[in-house]
Amino acid sequence: MTLLHYCCKAGAHGVGDPQAALRLSSQLIALGADVSLRSRWTNMNALHYAAYFDVPELIRVLLKASKPKVLNSTCNDFCHGTALHIAASNLCLGAVKCLLEHGANPTVRNDKGQGPAEVVPDPMDMSLDKAEAAMVAKELKQLLLDAVPLSCNLPRATLPNYDNIPGNLMLSSLGLKLGDRVVLDDTKAGTLRFCGTTEFASGQWVGIELDEPEGKNDGSVGGIRYFICPPKQGIFAPVSKISKALEQTPSSVTSTPKTPRMDLSRVTGKIKKEKKEKEKTPRKKSLSGVSLDPDGVKVEVGDQVLVAGQKQGIVRFFGKTDFAPGYWFGVELEQPTGKHDGSVFGVRYFHCLPKYGVFAPPSRVQRHLVKCIFRKFSCSDEFSKKTSTV
Repeated sequence: MTLLHYCCKAGAHGVGDPQAALRLSSQLIALGADVSLRSRWTNMNALHYAAYFDVPELIRVLLKASKPKVLNSTCNDFCHGTALHIAASNLCLGAVKCLLEHGANPTVRNDKGQGPAEVVPDPMDMSLDKAEAAMVAKELKQLLLDAVPLSCNLPRATLPNYDNIPGNLMLSSLGLKLGDRVVLDDTKAGTLRFCGTTEFASGQWVGIELDEPEGKNDGSVGGIRYFICPPKQGIFAPVSKISKALEQTPSSVTSTPKTPRMDLSRVTGKIKKEKKEKEKTPRKKSLSGVSLDPDGVKVEVGDQVLVAGQKQGIVRFFGKTDFAPGYWFGVELEQPTGKHDGSVFGVRYFHCLPKYGVFAPPSRVQRHLVKCIFRKFSCSDEFSKKTSTV
């Protein structure tokens, strides 16, 4: 590895110093450092390292020094993918944006025949405690897909990001058809309105008109309409996430006894009941004292907590969000190791300084009993002082 390789590693945000790395890399290039030299260990050049560690500041300097030579150079350690492949596979949004701005080719394929958009991790495979990473993945994939027509005259239908199997054949193989009653993830009931490929993601997707306004849209995404329904009652999901809702046979039809089927009204009734129990305050308002941590200790807004057993902070929000299903804690951290200022995708859930806010599911939040016990004894001592003067 050269000094320029180490310089790119040292520029990683949150670990190194991007500005110091930027100054040193500029000096090294001025002294004749070769951007195209590769590490014998990883076969990566300096641009590959800058993309891997998500340092757009260094990418600009490196490309200015040797743009045509290294911009679309490949690395065999990443299946002969380019810097764009490396950044996309590691959810490096800043690096991807910077590379695209400088003309990186989003249609180059690696040894597996994948373009940069296809190596982005699938948000559907991420656990709930990685909701923020899932949001980055969605934005990143859309960014790369949108960049393809700018440098490629091939019709989108020929790109492998899209599954060309007709939606009606997919539904038929599952014993479904448009207009059927379905259940999404065993919790939300609705009517199947769409099945096919979309512009917002690859593969087959179904569009569902939910019975309750707990969806995300009105049947349109990114200005493209796939079906029509009232606002907040439309939702899209992979085909694997739905199942047919089995309704009772009408009483007017007589036949031999059959295995009892589930009454959909009971399903929706259960959903409505759970929804009423959980949503006792308007959406986007925090709920107080409604969750237990993994140790069974009650956690309320205002409590000191540990996030993922490491980061200390204060609970500022608890409730449902627009960026992921279920209930989430919004925590103001003691150190600027968070992701935001209490708002996500333009929706504000609480207020804090930039980089001090983070969201986490209840399973990842634990009440910080040390501080709570200290406060308890402090309160007790204060009470004793007051009563002793009476």
